[in-house]
Amino acid sequence: MAVFATILGDRPDGLIVEADPRMALHNARIVQFSAKNQLPAVYGSRGFVEVGGLMSYAGDFREGWRVAARYVDKILKGAKPADLPIEQPTKFELVINLKTAKALGLTIPQSLLLRADQVIE
Repeated sequence: MAVFATILGDRPDGLIVEADPRMALHNARIVQFSAKNQLPAVYGSRGFVEVGGLMSYAGDFREGWRVAARYVDKILKGAKPADLPIEQPTKFELVINLKTAKALGLTIPQSLLLRADQVIE
């Protein structure tokens, strides 16, 4: 990916990778790039952390699907989509991969580990 060369040219201290369906197609590749180049990264989806990314902080996607199902139900029952309120996540998940932190030479503070919803060891 050309974006990898651009990132390396900018020499960042870390990355923030947003939650985006286009990014999800490349989870493993992005995580491998980050690991190979010793770039700590925070992701907008737990899927990245599950394949070896450092950490994610994102809305609970399972709850998001439940909200989407309620919207579909209301629309199928005759509600106009434009009349439905916009809902934002109310629960966020912090997932930390300690194995990746160790590989990057990072120590995650205990206070952050205690706040995490899941710690992958």
